[in-house]
Amino acid sequence: MTLLNHRAEGPSSAPPLLLGPSLGTSYALWDAVAPELSISHRVVRWDLPGHGGSAAGLITAGATVGDLAGLVLALADSLGIERFAYAGVSLGGAVGLHLAVHHPQRLSSLAVICSSAHFNGTGPWEERAALVRREGLAGLAENADARWFAGDFTVPRLVRDHRDADPEAYAACCDALAAFDLRDRLPEIAVPALLIAGREDPATPPAHLREIADAVPGATLVELPGASHLAPSQCPEAVLTALRAHFGQGASRGMAVRREVLGDAHVDRAQDRQTPFTARFQDFISRYAWGEIWTDPTLSRRERSMITLTALVAHGHYDELALHVRAARRNGLTPEEIGAVLLQTAVYCGVPAANSAFATAQRVLAEEDGTP
Repeated sequence: MTLLNHRAEGPSSAPPLLLGPSLGTSYALWDAVAPELSISHRVVRWDLPGHGGSAAGLITAGATVGDLAGLVLALADSLGIERFAYAGVSLGGAVGLHLAVHHPQRLSSLAVICSSAHFNGTGPWEERAALVRREGLAGLAENADARWFAGDFTVPRLVRDHRDADPEAYAACCDALAAFDLRDRLPEIAVPALLIAGREDPATPPAHLREIADAVPGATLVELPGASHLAPSQCPEAVLTALRAHFGQGASRGMAVRREVLGDAHVDRAQDRQTPFTARFQDFISRYAWGEIWTDPTLSRRERSMITLTALVAHGHYDELALHVRAARRNGLTPEEIGAVLLQTAVYCGVPAANSAFATAQRVLAEEDGTP
């Protein structure tokens, strides 16, 4: 299967973040933002069909935003990414809204930038599609700066990408925008949602983003002064600040789960021992281990405790085992169930390892019960 052209940045072990472009641009739209986001995320930015390096044949006349979302999911699947955060600009933002409504299990969080739940009806987009099919993209590219940027700002690379896009694929993307309207489905969106509006944006004015924010439960709205339609290019620092705060929520969610499972006393001690040298590791634990893995609803906390106990026995991490025996009790395992898990490890991890594990668990359970 032919996939969307894409660029991946950042550590493969970090939480995945997919970045979607606007109509007429390539993934270069994210050049000033993606490298910074890749410090804490596995960033994957992609090109629309017929834009940048993506094949034009991935889309045909009469396409929908759902078709584009399907291409994004196929890309994620090819990269082994099951669940991801997502940010998109304009048409890329519409793809994110579609994913949040129709494939909520795939998203961990969403940011919609200079976009809309509808794009002012079918007429203007049908006219633009017909124009491009008839005359190509040279004329539209000449006026790109006025549509995309405020003041005298420009990004020559993006204007060139606009001019070089495949006209038929561009027109098919116009068809998708013409048919897009998710206003009645917005209240169904349950993932954490951030809306970023450019105050100078003539294509999707702030009112469009406010409409989404008012309808999506718990959504956050940020309006950027001086930003037009391609805010990540014109105001990258402001966009970065908003995205970091939003996608960094995994650390705060993870910290809450970490406290629930391990207990306040342990987490407080870990925080008190934190130094500038260990700060990034502590953030990694809260954000990834607890904010991404332990919050995944696929497995219950009881099941995760059983798996964790087994892994710790297998590797001989008995101090950590003591911590997770206590955690297993908080997660609802009985002493008998913990004993059954450790007995299972005797078969697959070895009797000496299980012997040490039983000694550790017995000590912890005795302390929990208050027996000598």
